[in-house]
Amino acid sequence: MIITKSEPFTKEEIEKLNEVYKTYIKTIIDIEQKICSAGMEWHYEGEQLLLQQGSAQSDIWGGGVDLKERIVTYDSLINARSRDGNASNELLDNSLRNRYKELTLYFLKELFL
Repeated sequence: MIITKSEPFTKEEIEKLNEVYKTYIKTIIDIEQKICSAGMEWHYEGEQLLLQQGSAQSDIWGGGVDLKERIVTYDSLINARSRDGNASNELLDNSLRNRYKELTLYFLKELFL
């Protein structure tokens, strides 16, 4: 189940997001508008939702949360965009990584309590 919102996910929503992969929640975040789409099987599904809602491609980055380790990850095929200075699936720019992590911790804060 894909859920897109601009405020933190509730505990109940996080349980639904966890239905696709039992140990990982994929996320796509518009780091400028502070909108998160999560719970998709493929990152591009969330990317398409955000683009349809008016997000700029250059503001959308993908990753997720490893539920066993409780760590934020920065790996997604949608991140491989040399035109935006990221020639890898891994989000390479430290500033963007920090913003992505900060927003992930905000949206999924129930996981980190």
